[in-house]
Amino acid sequence: MAEPKNDDFLDDLEQAEAEEQAHHADEIDDDDAEIESLRAERDAFQDKFMRALADAENARKRSEKDRREAENYGGSKLARDMLPVYDNLKRALEAATDDQKEVSAALIEGIELTMRELLNVFAKHGITLISPEVGDKFDPNHHEAMFEAPLPGTKQGEIIQVSAEGFMLHDRILRPAQVGVSSFQG
Repeated sequence: MAEPKNDDFLDDLEQAEAEEQAHHADEIDDDDAEIESLRAERDAFQDKFMRALADAENARKRSEKDRREAENYGGSKLARDMLPVYDNLKRALEAATDDQKEVSAALIEGIELTMRELLNVFAKHGITLISPEVGDKFDPNHHEAMFEAPLPGTKQGEIIQVSAEGFMLHDRILRPAQVGVSSFQG
C-alpha cells in the first residue's frame, strides 16, 4: 500500500509542477501583453513627437517666409502711392519748352535731381521701372492695354504708344506699363 501513496505523491508533484508552469506561462503572457502595450504607447508617443517636430519646422519655415515677404513687400502700399510723384515729375520735365528750360535752368535741374533721387530710392527698395518702347511686343504680364488701334505699318500686338511707365517691386507688379497696342491685320 505504500506504493500507491508514493504514486499519489508523484502525481501531486507533477500536477503542482504543471500548475506552476501554467501560472508561470500566464505571468509570461501577462508580461508579454504589458510589453506590447508599452511598445504601442512608446510608438504613439514617438509618432506624436515626430509630428510635433515637423509642425515646429513647418511653422519656422512659414514664419521665415512671412518675414521675408513683409521685408520685401511691406512697403508696397507706400511705393504705389509714390508712383504719381514720379509721373508728375516726369510730366513737368516733358512739359517744359526749350525757352522755359533756358529761363528756369535751376528749377529744371532741381526737378531732374529730385526725379533721379526718387529713382535711386526706388532702386534701393527693389522697385524697378518697366519702360517699354514703341515697337516692343505687348506683354500682358507687364503691360496694360489702354486702347487698340489698327495702325498701318505695324504688326498686331506691337506697342504703338506708351501712356505711362510701369513699376515692379522685386518680382511683383506694382503698376503695369500703360500702353496702346496695334490691332492692324496686315
